[in-house]
Amino acid sequence: MGRKWNNIKEKKASKDANTSRIYAKFGLEIYVAARKGEPDPESNRALRVVLERAKTYNVPKAIIDRAIDKAKGSSDEIYEELRYEGFGPNGSMIIVDALTNNVNRTASAVRAAFSKNNGNMGVNGSVAYMFDATAVIGVAGKSLDEVMEILLEADVDVRDIEEEEDNILVYAEPDQFHAVQEALRQAGITEFTVAELTMLAQNYVTLPEEAQAPFEKIIDTLEDLEDVQQVYHNVEYED
Repeated sequence: MGRKWNNIKEKKASKDANTSRIYAKFGLEIYVAARKGEPDPESNRALRVVLERAKTYNVPKAIIDRAIDKAKGSSDEIYEELRYEGFGPNGSMIIVDALTNNVNRTASAVRAAFSKNNGNMGVNGSVAYMFDATAVIGVAGKSLDEVMEILLEADVDVRDIEEEEDNILVYAEPDQFHAVQEALRQAGITEFTVAELTMLAQNYVTLPEEAQAPFEKIIDTLEDLEDVQQVYHNVEYED
């Protein structure tokens, strides 16, 4: 599992060189999360999760504060959370999560990203059942045994713990996201290299060379869409 996450993370990082785009997406996600409840991460679990993720992407405090201040104001902007599912070449599966104030615009743009690049939109549920919602927490400077002992002593349930290069990656149910972090914090770990709520495929495919460019085009086009927050897939990149 860990190797798959690492490949996806590295691939995403290489594409997301445009930090202004990352920050804009986080700004919107923070705003929407803050509007769901109190604009205080201590009492708003959804906001706390987004802020933990934002830290690992080095989102500037000014952007975070601006988004929360906007949520505290009188803005009447309403955003909907949408999920689209589709297929790329050679059995590749794609999930697209979006935040939008114009459903028709977003649906049209996502559909075009698939259809213009030899992909196909699927119906609701056609792809998601092959993925597992997963919390992924990464730490550096600790051994696998040390992290495992910390979580065992704190009686935190996890799915798996793996070592990936200089990281120890903890995989858990989404509702254990904060429990894992809190256990690690209590043990003196204050920085996380990864803090994600993601969708990990149950099975991965490796694309033949002729299918790689079309697949990449679909992913690039989707990630460039203003309304798209996350893109998940089941393609494993070879080292």
